[in-house]
Amino acid sequence: MLQRLNRFFASRLGIITVGAVIGALAALLQKLGNPPNMGICVACFERDIAGALGLHRAAVVQYIRPEIIAFVLGSTLAALAFGEFKARGGSAPLVRFLLGAFAMIGALAFLGCPWRALLRLAGGDLNALLGLVGLTVGVALGVFFLRRGYTLGRSSRTHPLAGWIMPMIMIGLLLLLVLQPQFTKDGPIFFSKTGPGSLRAPVLVSLAAGLLVGFLAQRTRFCTMGAVRDVILMRDTHLLSGVVALLGTALALNVALGQFKFGFSAQPVAHSDYLANLLGMTLAGLAFALAGGCPGRQLFLSGEGDGDAAIFVLGMITGAAFAHNFGLAASADSVVEGVLRVGGLSSAGMAAVVLGVIVCLGIGFTMREQA
Repeated sequence: MLQRLNRFFASRLGIITVGAVIGALAALLQKLGNPPNMGICVACFERDIAGALGLHRAAVVQYIRPEIIAFVLGSTLAALAFGEFKARGGSAPLVRFLLGAFAMIGALAFLGCPWRALLRLAGGDLNALLGLVGLTVGVALGVFFLRRGYTLGRSSRTHPLAGWIMPMIMIGLLLLLVLQPQFTKDGPIFFSKTGPGSLRAPVLVSLAAGLLVGFLAQRTRFCTMGAVRDVILMRDTHLLSGVVALLGTALALNVALGQFKFGFSAQPVAHSDYLANLLGMTLAGLAFALAGGCPGRQLFLSGEGDGDAAIFVLGMITGAAFAHNFGLAASADSVVEGVLRVGGLSSAGMAAVVLGVIVCLGIGFTMREQA
């Protein structure tokens, strides 16, 4: 039985099925209460968790997102069921932390991770095209370094307890979500009353959807960054077929559910600053490529015992805190008295994106295997 399942998950039909499931669940989660064109967004949801814990005080993006918790725990269940849970780590952890922080700064310049870029496009937001171009450019730069010997070094097996740290953190977050304790007066845990953080699908539905996605994605190695990398590096379209299935399924359901709005201007939780969209996702794509996986893939790896992926995830959460505390995150377009106000990056935000690209290029050029 397990062998047949493994063959299915390794097949093209398997990856297409998983992509379609993710696209369908994202559209349905949006219909059930998650933010528009953000039924699932790993970067945005990690940002919300950072806010809920008080790591930043942007009141409109604070909520312990059940989907993130369930992605990790679903991956853990899959890894245990198929004998793939292995505690490992030790591959340039500080570099991975830094890559995670800059990946988040890039993602918040665009206002979304690669999954949300696809979901924004499926919702009719044409600004997502610039984000996807930026993602491709960033991953292509990463492939350039991979071909020239770039590596963060080998990870090694470690004590089994180390592999359980991230799942245990997620169980802790789940308890905070359910119990909603108040530790100090006017202190965390924070939950947004307005804005994107206040838009939430029912907790049990989000948990069930996240567990299913985590389980399936762990089995198929679903990864948007990996899809672009494999096409450029090996002309392999296996992972890409799953990404296309995600986009197509989400598009079809958005049209059917009345969630499709075509155009560039005033798209939900998005901006039409073309340069910020392009450069933000270029930085994010480069950081993902150098770290070896998109933010979703990093969560799934952390659930199967990969401490290096967990460090990247924590770096992203820290990056979200920096982005909002220092005004580096982009603002969305808004319509005030019938007049469109284009959002985008502040000068500090643009400087942070440029700095991130420079740092990532430095990592790519210097961290290579020596002859």
